[in-house]
Amino acid sequence: MAASADVPSVDIHQHLWPEGFIDALGRRTSPPRLRSSMLELAEGTYRIDLARHDVETRLAELDRDGIDVAVLSLQTTLGLDALPSDERDELTSLWESGALEVVAASGGRFAALASGRVRPGCAGAVVPGNALRDIDALSPLFADLAASGGFLFVHPSGVPPPPGAPEWWPAIVDYSTEMQGAYFTWLSYAQDRWSSLKVVFAILGGGGPFQLERLASRGVDVRSVLHSNVFFETASHGRRALELCIETFGVHQIVYGSDVPVVDPAPTLRAVSGFGPSVVQLITADNPSRLLP
Repeated sequence: MAASADVPSVDIHQHLWPEGFIDALGRRTSPPRLRSSMLELAEGTYRIDLARHDVETRLAELDRDGIDVAVLSLQTTLGLDALPSDERDELTSLWESGALEVVAASGGRFAALASGRVRPGCAGAVVPGNALRDIDALSPLFADLAASGGFLFVHPSGVPPPPGAPEWWPAIVDYSTEMQGAYFTWLSYAQDRWSSLKVVFAILGGGGPFQLERLASRGVDVRSVLHSNVFFETASHGRRALELCIETFGVHQIVYGSDVPVVDPAPTLRAVSGFGPSVVQLITADNPSRLLP
């Protein structure tokens, strides 16, 4: 998959752990922590391939997939927001400093998002979806992002699954529920106040397009919720979900994201490519260019 050489192709949703951050996770005695190749979180324990966080390995993967630039963020599913402030701040600072070093050495192949704040050298900020429950608390961040030209990336957070739930439950049920709530909170309370702020909702807003017909059944003019500053990111989704989102919001509001290394990017890449070169150009290059400096 390749976009025009004039506009770089972008993966808006990747995670990469700098070495110092990995070391810090390995020293921890409570979640989130690393034990060899096992990542222990509040929501469960997962096997991690740390080789996927090697910069050269990641660059080779970008070349394989025809992506010029990857936007890196510290995934909010690690549960750092639930930690005491000193522990959270230490891990966040380690990740941001390491990520900015990667960005500086990459020759333009990487960009980074700060965690819940504006930081020089970062293209914007990432927040967990449940943070949008308190729009007033986020207002200083929104003002800083609007002033700096950065964008807001809304990403799911990690929560413990219900007893007896299968391993896939948090990623499929809880993440989607949280992202739908974040998207509709934005439409209900924040959009009018922050109409110039560019916002990207991960995983297609948790399926937000599916709910718009129900929203119309409650008397809401759904045309009023279609905004040019709101974008939907594609990670883990295929042809049917993308068609629904494109039909609902238009192709100009969709941006490619993979969630590498958490998710295999190949199915989504195939789905995007199946729409043809003009759609590939929009989703992977032209639309992300409206977000990045």
